[in-house]
Amino acid sequence: MKRRSILKSAVALAAVAAVGVSAGTAFAQDKYSIALIPGLTTDAFYITMRKGAQAAADALGVELIFQGGPEFNPVVQVPVLDAMIARKPSAILIAPTDTTQLVEPLRKANEAGIPVITVDTFIGTGKYQTGAGDADFPLAYIASDNVLGGKMAARALANAMGGEGKVYVSNVKPGISTTDQREEGFKAAMAEEFPKITVLDTQYNENDANKAASQLQAVFARNPDLKGVFGANLFSALGAGNGVQQAGQTGNIKVVAFDAPTSIVDNIKTGLVDVAIAQHPAEIGYYGVVSAYAHLTGNSIPVSIGTGFTVIDKTNVEDPNVAKYIYSE
Repeated sequence: MKRRSILKSAVALAAVAAVGVSAGTAFAQDKYSIALIPGLTTDAFYITMRKGAQAAADALGVELIFQGGPEFNPVVQVPVLDAMIARKPSAILIAPTDTTQLVEPLRKANEAGIPVITVDTFIGTGKYQTGAGDADFPLAYIASDNVLGGKMAARALANAMGGEGKVYVSNVKPGISTTDQREEGFKAAMAEEFPKITVLDTQYNENDANKAASQLQAVFARNPDLKGVFGANLFSALGAGNGVQQAGQTGNIKVVAFDAPTSIVDNIKTGLVDVAIAQHPAEIGYYGVVSAYAHLTGNSIPVSIGTGFTVIDKTNVEDPNVAKYIYSE
C-alpha cells in the first residue's frame, strides 16, 4: 500500500459528532483487533467513547475489543490489562487510571510487541516518543486538552459569579492526570485573568459525592462569602452541588461541572449545576482506533491529538447543536 496518512483520509471521510461517526469506505486488508480499556466501564463518558471507537472500527473493518473494570482504580485495571496482553490484540488503547502505577504494566504490552496508545488519561508526563524518561513508549496520547478545559471552567465560573468572590476546586485525588490538569488550568486562569477572585485550598473527595457535599458545607462554614466551586469531575461537582442545596445556597454559590452525561440536563434545569464543560469522548475513541489502524498499516501518526469542548448552561442546553455533545449511555 502506498504510504499516506490514513488519519487524514479517515477524517475527510467521517463527520464526527457527539456519538455518531460514519465513513463509507473500509481500508482494512487484514483483520486487526484493537483493544479499548477504559478507566471504568459504567461511566457515560467511556460508553460514549466506545461508540466513537466502534464507529471507526466498523468503517475500517477491524475488530474492537472493549474490556475494563467497574471502578477507576489501578488495582482493578491492571489485571484487566494483563488479561488483554495475554490475548495479544494488534494494538491497545487505554485510559490509564494512574500516571505512575500503569507504567510498568503497560511496558509489558510494549515489550510484547503490542502498540500502546493512551486515551483520555496518560502515563508519566504524557509526552511520548521523546527518548527521555521511562514512560515515553506509547505511540500517542489522544484526549481533551484538560488544562484548557480547566481554564474554560474558570472563565465560566467567574462569569457566573460576577468576577469576584471566593472559590475552590473539588477534586478526586492527586495523581490522576486529567483532573490534575483541569485544576492546574483552572487555577492558572483565575490567577492570570480574575484578580478579584480568591481560590481557596483544593478539597479532595476520593470520588465520593457525599464527601464532596460535606466538604462544601465545611468550606462555606469557614468562608460565608464563598461564591463558587469547580468540580474537576462529575462526582465532585454533583456532590458539591448537593452541598450547596443542603446549605440553602442554591443560586448564591455557583457550581461548574466537568463532563456532561445525560443527567446533566436535569441538573442544569434544577440549578444543581450552573455550567457543564462537555468533552467530546466519541471523537477520542474514534481517533484512537483510526490512529492505531494507521500505525498498524505502516503510516505515521501524530504523537498528540487534542479534541474539543462544549460549554453547556441553561441558555443552550436545549439547542440540538449543543445537546448532541451530552454523553449517551
